[in-house]
Amino acid sequence: MAKLTRDEFISALKEMTLLEINDLVEAMKDEFGIDPSSVAVAAAPVAGATQDDGPSTVTVTLVNAGAAKVQVIKVIKEITGLGLKESKDIADNGGAVKENISKDEAADIKAKLEEAGAEVEVK
Repeated sequence: MAKLTRDEFISALKEMTLLEINDLVEAMKDEFGIDPSSVAVAAAPVAGATQDDGPSTVTVTLVNAGAAKVQVIKVIKEITGLGLKESKDIADNGGAVKENISKDEAADIKAKLEEAGAEVEVK
C-alpha cells in the first residue's frame, strides 16, 4: 500500500464531509487507541503563530440556542462529533462550538447553526 504524503492526506480530508471525517476519527480511535482530535487541538496554536493580516483562525460561539433547541443540538453534535450530552450542554449554556478554525469553516458552521435557529458569534 502506498504511503500518503501529508499534503495528499490534507487534500483528501478537504473533499470529505464532516460526517465522513467524524467516522475517520472514530476509526482512528479504534485502530490506534488514541483520540486524534486532542492532538489536533494541541497543534492548532502552533499553526496560527504567524498572524500578519489579522487572525487566521477564529472561534464559533453559541450565544443562544433559540426556540428549536433540539435542531441546534443535532447540528452541534454533527459539527463537533461530541456526544449528545456534551452537545446539549453547549446548547443549554452557550459557549464555544468549535475553536481555532478557518474563517471559511466558521462561516459554514455559523450558517448551519443559524439555519437551525441559533444565535451565533464568530470571534
